Amino acid sequence: MFEFGFKDAIDIILVAMLLYYVWRLMKSSGSLNIFYGILVFIVTWIVVSQVLEMKLLGSIFDKLVSVGVLALIILFQEEIRRFFLTLGSQRRLNAIARFFIKKMPSENDEDQQIMRIVLACDNMSKNMTGALIIIEQEMSLMDIIKSGETIDANISTELIKNIFFKNSPLHDGAMIVSRNRIMAAGCILPVSHNLNIPKELGLRHRAALGITSQSDAIAVIVSEETGAISVAQGGVLHLKMAINELESYLRNAL
Repeated sequence: MFEFGFKDAIDIILVAMLLYYVWRLMKSSGSLNIFYGILVFIVTWIVVSQVLEMKLLGSIFDKLVSVGVLALIILFQEEIRRFFLTLGSQRRLNAIARFFIKKMPSENDEDQQIMRIVLACDNMSKNMTGALIIIEQEMSLMDIIKSGETIDANISTELIKNIFFKNSPLHDGAMIVSRNRIMAAGCILPVSHNLNIPKELGLRHRAALGITSQSDAIAVIVSEETGAISVAQGGVLHLKMAINELESYLRNAL
């Protein structure tokens, strides 16, 4: 007789959490259909091998699984890299540490930092100054930071405006905000080659979609042509946001 114990419940919960995390990862990279296909294959394999005990078909499935694991590693090497980057991210480790020591970050400090970014975007929007601000979350952007000029300064409205000033040597690249500090500017981002992106959107918008498709970062874009403010997250672009919408979005997201 099958006995269902506490360990079995924990086992099921952990597997469900792992599947949910993989599903989220696949969704952000646009690979959901492949994820569903893998799930169907695994369920079929279990039914054939364990439930129906079909030895011949089960052995074929076993061979496919052994080869398929290597194929999946090659196919999803970027997603696997993101998975381990997230697990080992400094922010996640800090969150675990805060859980044990019961130390919470100051909400006032975070609000002030968000407002400084919002005020800078508002000013640049009115002056038609192009800008691309990337806000790191759980996944490390160290490779991106290394591609630009290191700044490592407190978040300041005036500093942001000076970085993206039209005659500044750093205004064409992206500015990276990490751990509540401006870490670098003039950074090079991966560009999205999605053919569905409207043609009127420029390189900043494509770069914002590129980095947010490959990480959990948030990208704030100010158009140099129209002054419109947009936000990208999870590979999705939110166009023409009012300044109060930008503030509300950042507060909710961060």
